[in-house]
Amino acid sequence: MENKLLTPLRLGDYTLKNRVIMAPLTRMRADADLVPTKLNIEYYRQRSSAGLIITEASQISRLAQGSPMTPGIYSDKQLAGWEKVTDAVHQENGRIFLQLWHVGRISHSSFHPGEGLPVAPSAIRPEGNTLTSEWKQVPFETPRALETSEIKATVRDYKQAAINAKKAGFDGVELHSANGYLLNQFLHGKTNQRTDEYGGSVENRARLALEVIDQLIDVWGTGKVGIRLSPFTFSGDVHDLDALPVYEYLLKELDFRQLAYVHFVRARSTEIEDQMVFEKEKELWNRYSGTIIAADGFTPETAEEYVENGLADAIAFGRSFISNPDLPKRIEINAELNAYDRTTFYGGGEKGYTDYPFLQEQNA
Repeated sequence: MENKLLTPLRLGDYTLKNRVIMAPLTRMRADADLVPTKLNIEYYRQRSSAGLIITEASQISRLAQGSPMTPGIYSDKQLAGWEKVTDAVHQENGRIFLQLWHVGRISHSSFHPGEGLPVAPSAIRPEGNTLTSEWKQVPFETPRALETSEIKATVRDYKQAAINAKKAGFDGVELHSANGYLLNQFLHGKTNQRTDEYGGSVENRARLALEVIDQLIDVWGTGKVGIRLSPFTFSGDVHDLDALPVYEYLLKELDFRQLAYVHFVRARSTEIEDQMVFEKEKELWNRYSGTIIAADGFTPETAEEYVENGLADAIAFGRSFISNPDLPKRIEINAELNAYDRTTFYGGGEKGYTDYPFLQEQNA
C-alpha cells in the first residue's frame, strides 16, 4: 500500500510533492548582521526534497530577537541573504515559507540595548534562564508591557516583514504564534493581564494574532499564509489550560479566513498527565476544517499512521530532518535514519548542520 506521507497535497495555492514537511528549526548560524550565509544556503538546498520547508524562525525587528545569531527579515542585507536561500531551494524544485517571529518577553536587553527591556503583553517575568547576545546563560529579565500604540506598530512590523519575505522570493509565510513567544503570550491569561482591547476577553486575547494574520493575508493572499499554534505548550512558561476557549475562538476565525494551513504542535505526554487534555486537543483540531500540519516527536511510522487516520494532512519533522537531509527518500525505501547530534543543534559551523550524509554517500 502506498505511503500517504509520500503522496501530493494541495496546500493553499500550491500542490506539494509530498506531505513530509521540514519543521522550523532554530539553528543560530546567521552572521554578525543576522544575515543568512553560504552555509545556510547549502543547509536548505540539501533539504529541498521536503514537500515544504518552513524556515527557522526569523525576527521581524531588532526588538523581536531573543537568541544569538538568529536571522532577521528587516534589513536589506538580510533580504539579500534570504534571496540566495530561496533561489537555491527553487533550483531544486522545492517550496519554502519563511516563519515570522517576535519572541516578546523571551528575550534579553543585550540583543537590543537601544530599545531596552524585552516587551510583553504584561510585565511578568518568565521562570528560567535565557542566553544573552554573548551566549551567557542568565535569568530572564522582567519585561515591560507594550503600550497600545506600540502594539499597532508591531502589527506594522509584521506586515513589512511579510513584504520583505515576498521580495526575498519566498513562496509564503508562517506566523509563529506558538512556543511561548509574543503572540502566544497574548493568547494566554497567565502572561496577558491587560485591561485594554488586547486583554481580558477571549476576543481581546486573540485580537493581535488575527490582526497580524489579516495583514499577512493583505500582502500574500490566504493561500500563501500559515500559522503555528501550540495550545498546551510549556515552552516560555505560558502553560494555561484556561486558554482553550481562546483557541476555540481563534480557530473559528482562522477557518473563516481559509489559510493555507494551521501548524499544530501536539501536547507532550511527558509534560501532561491528565489524559483529558489529549481529548480536548482532538476536539480542538476537529474544529478546524482546513489543512493541518502536525508537529512534535513523530517518527516516519507514527507520522504515516497519523496521516492515514486523518488526524493531520501532513507532518512536520524537526530532528529527523536535521540529521537526514534526504528524509523523504529514506521514508520511501524504509532506510535507516542517521542519528542526530544534539550538541551541534545551536550555533557552530558545518558540523551537525551540512555534513550529515545522504543515502548515496553512505552506500558509496
